[in-house]
Amino acid sequence: MRIEFFVPGRPGPSGSLSSYHNKKTGKHIAAPASRYKKPWMQAVTAFAMMAYRGKLLTGPISLSVEFVLKRPNEDWGTGKNKDKLKDSASKYHLKPPDLHKLIRSTEDALTGVIWNDDKQVVTSSLLKRYVNSKEEKTGALIVVEELV
Repeated sequence: MRIEFFVPGRPGPSGSLSSYHNKKTGKHIAAPASRYKKPWMQAVTAFAMMAYRGKLLTGPISLSVEFVLKRPNEDWGTGKNKDKLKDSASKYHLKPPDLHKLIRSTEDALTGVIWNDDKQVVTSSLLKRYVNSKEEKTGALIVVEELV
C-alpha cells in the first residue's frame, strides 16, 4: 500500500525546548522552542486523514519526506529578474531547522492516523530543500509505504 500527499505550510521542528521562569509560581516551565510545531503537526494530521481513511498500518513502513522551505530574499533576482533564481542560489536548505527535528514532528503527527507507532518506520528517505520558483508552495511531500 502506498499513501502519498502534500502538506502545505511551514514545517515546524520538534525536539528543542525553551525554559521560562514563571514569576508568580517561582517554577521553571519547559515549552517547545518553535511556534511552528503545533500548527505543522495539526496540518500534517489533517492532510494525512484526507489521504488515508483505512485501518492503522501495523507492519514495517518506508517513509519518504521532502521538505520544501522558503528561500532567503537574496536568492532572487531584482527588477525584471525578480522571479528568477540567481546562479549563486543554493539548491539545499542549509539553515535551521535541522532535518531530524522536522521529521520528528512529522512522524509524531502521523502516529495514530496512518500507523500505530513511528517505531514502525524501518527505512526512510529525507530531503530538505528550498522552493525552486515563486509559485512553488512550502510544505512537505510525504510518501508512506507498508513493507510486506
